Amino acid sequence: MNDKVVNAAMSIIINAGDARNCIKEAMDFISLRDFKHAEEKVKEANDKLILAHKIQTNMIQAEAQGEGSGYSLLFTHAQDTLMTIKSELNIARELVKIFKALDERISKLEK
Repeated sequence: MNDKVVNAAMSIIINAGDARNCIKEAMDFISLRDFKHAEEKVKEANDKLILAHKIQTNMIQAEAQGEGSGYSLLFTHAQDTLMTIKSELNIARELVKIFKALDERISKLEK
């Protein structure tokens, strides 16, 4: 496996891992009913995943142009990590919307 594949895989894993940490922080903010900061963390996670996805796309395009480097278990793991955390991000986005709407409804009822 060449350095380009290793570097790309590790960059994907690191950015996706950073996104997962942001998602965890967003969940913590949701539990505190701090939706502004939760939304900021979701955006930060999305930005990290965009970086990781760009790296993945560049590697796929290079392979499509004949610059393939063969199968890499590490790169496969990186792609799996990216897609898993992308799913977590989608769930976090929905949870922010759901809990924000519930909080607004409860606030109206309490008035």
